[in-house]
Amino acid sequence: MLDREGFRPNVGIILLNANNEVWWGKRVREHSWQFPQGGIKHGETPEQAMFRELEEEIGLRAEHVKIIGRTRDWLRYEVPDHFIKREVRGHYRGQKQIWFLLRMVGRDCDVNLRGTSHPEFDAWRWHDYWVPLDVVIEFKREVYQQALQELSRFLNRPSHGPRRVEPGARAAHPPKKQTQQALSPNAAPAPDTK
Repeated sequence: MLDREGFRPNVGIILLNANNEVWWGKRVREHSWQFPQGGIKHGETPEQAMFRELEEEIGLRAEHVKIIGRTRDWLRYEVPDHFIKREVRGHYRGQKQIWFLLRMVGRDCDVNLRGTSHPEFDAWRWHDYWVPLDVVIEFKREVYQQALQELSRFLNRPSHGPRRVEPGARAAHPPKKQTQQALSPNAAPAPDTK
């Protein structure tokens, strides 16, 4: 389902823990990290799509999270031609997204990357709020910055007091402990349009 301009309606999910660190997932069989995201199906609201994608991609249900906020409007990014499947080139331009900021109220062990037969991620970790801007794929960087910036107004001070890393600043410490879940070798790769 594309709009008149060639953008696919989509949701993005920024999931926070109690320390205001964000959930960061590694795409299946790639060295590419991103936030959970996915398309809005015909007849779904953005919130319904967000809860469906949350469960499909990382195994969390509504009782595991609390909605803190969402972006006011659609945020758009264009996908470079070499990432677009040949059959939709000329029609598909990219994604338009409503971003949700969620607070994890469940436990880390509630995350299940293998809840479907086509997993999106094969590893995950908690990361400082602003760090994804330095490592996300280039064509998504601006929309990530817009979403993180707009939704940062909903952040509470973390309970354990780690310092906040401002946009564009580099973290002075190594990445957080990574939680990994191994997938079977025959797991399907993620589609290009996610």
